[in-house]
Amino acid sequence: MSKVKTALIIGASRGLGLGLVKTLLADGWQVTATVRNPQKADALQALGKVRIEKLDMDDQQAVIALSQQLKGDVFDLLFVNAGVKGPDVQTPGGATLAEVGQLFFTNAVAPINLAQRFVGQIRPETGVLAFMSSVLGSVTMPDAPELALYKASKAALNSMTNSFVTQLGEQKLTVLSLHPGWVKTDMGGEGADLDVETSTRGLVDQVNAYTGKGGHHFVNYKGETIPW
Repeated sequence: MSKVKTALIIGASRGLGLGLVKTLLADGWQVTATVRNPQKADALQALGKVRIEKLDMDDQQAVIALSQQLKGDVFDLLFVNAGVKGPDVQTPGGATLAEVGQLFFTNAVAPINLAQRFVGQIRPETGVLAFMSSVLGSVTMPDAPELALYKASKAALNSMTNSFVTQLGEQKLTVLSLHPGWVKTDMGGEGADLDVETSTRGLVDQVNAYTGKGGHHFVNYKGETIPW
């Protein structure tokens, strides 16, 4: 009998985060999920077998408190899903300092801060650390100029992840920067190509496929490599 796998999903009240929890539960994983507002997590609570913790990833004290709360736990997967689209107007002259600062902090800085805090609790050798990136974070692929700031924030996340990985030293860790596809969520809109179930099934398949491989990989939900 193989041991039950454990996952910590950051940002799971709706959309892809909620979908990841559903897919992992269906696969028999034990899941801990974070939400910013437990009062707005009805869909997550309705799933039943999920440990739900409150977390605003931008709040350093909250991150520290969560790490204390979960300090005895070891995770086979830490998936940082939380992120924001940013301001409606994404031209350099159309966004305020506060909007740009918030976008970059939430999408690029906070995920790495959290990963640094929890990296010691990812299972040695076989554990996976995953970040919800985007193909829009690829600097070499020109696309969606109307989302210039969001794109830059995901490129920054990839860069910050790269720096983080180089500082791990001897720890063998598999790190994935994952593109979920264009998905029908609040962020992706109804015109998107994929439903949440198809995307999250693919994302979890990549987690399983890369388990134990080590290194940092930028791939989509189908397992196709994306150029940086």
